[in-house]
Amino acid sequence: MRERRYPSDMTDPEWALIKPLLPLPASETPLGGRPEKHPRREIVDAIRYVVDTGCKWRALPADFPPWRTVWGFMARWAAAGVIGQIRDALAGRIRREMGRGPRAVATIIDSQSVKAASTVGKDSRGYDAGKKINGRKRHMVVDTKGLPLMVMVTPADLHDSAAAKEVLFRLRLTHPEITLVWADRAYAGKLVTWAKKYLNLTIKTISRPKDTTGFVVLPRRWVVERSLAWMMNARRHARDYERLIQHSETLITWAAITLMTRRLATSTGRRHSAGPAAGV
Repeated sequence: MRERRYPSDMTDPEWALIKPLLPLPASETPLGGRPEKHPRREIVDAIRYVVDTGCKWRALPADFPPWRTVWGFMARWAAAGVIGQIRDALAGRIRREMGRGPRAVATIIDSQSVKAASTVGKDSRGYDAGKKINGRKRHMVVDTKGLPLMVMVTPADLHDSAAAKEVLFRLRLTHPEITLVWADRAYAGKLVTWAKKYLNLTIKTISRPKDTTGFVVLPRRWVVERSLAWMMNARRHARDYERLIQHSETLITWAAITLMTRRLATSTGRRHSAGPAAGV
């Protein structure tokens, strides 16, 4: 095992959270397979390094496994739905620690337009005239505490209400317990009726108060805006570099996973340090 030297490296408590959520290596399944050459922890650390620093895959430091190996694990886990399962498991654990049920029933949706790098093809990018951005748009659904439940990436020229049909359809498939979605006025109109009729989802729009100027904190909406800002702290997401939209969605989810594992590991450490004192 290599020496832990980067800020993005997992601590032992973080790895203890992630390890049981990863699929079994092929060599440990009934069908069998060749043993993996590189430890899973180093693979995850390498993915987190790319997300945190924004470096090219080919620029991974030499103490990580080869970049093709790391990229391959990232792509295979994403295609198998593993990353979404890890996200939901961690979010459920955080909710339980907060005294809530593991599954949210109320959510908030919003979008964020970001510039796209030259590696993004014309077929998956567009021009957002309102934000004056040529790139992609990230659509995110979070619970009332800001924990991400769904991320979808589209060309930036796709209107929020049009993209929301696909976002909410995916949300209904993976989280059938959700009944309420808060949103801004971009999601008003026919979408509200469509969601109620076909998905049994209630969309409530939150408007900016009249006669206000400048920045205003709006109820509910600030939660998802904060979550989008959290994702932007990972330098890979300062703009969109991924050739494939699904890989963009995956790396955004990895940024959320990193935030949640750090939060859980910190809270666990605090409980352990407070344990002896509590028993005195």
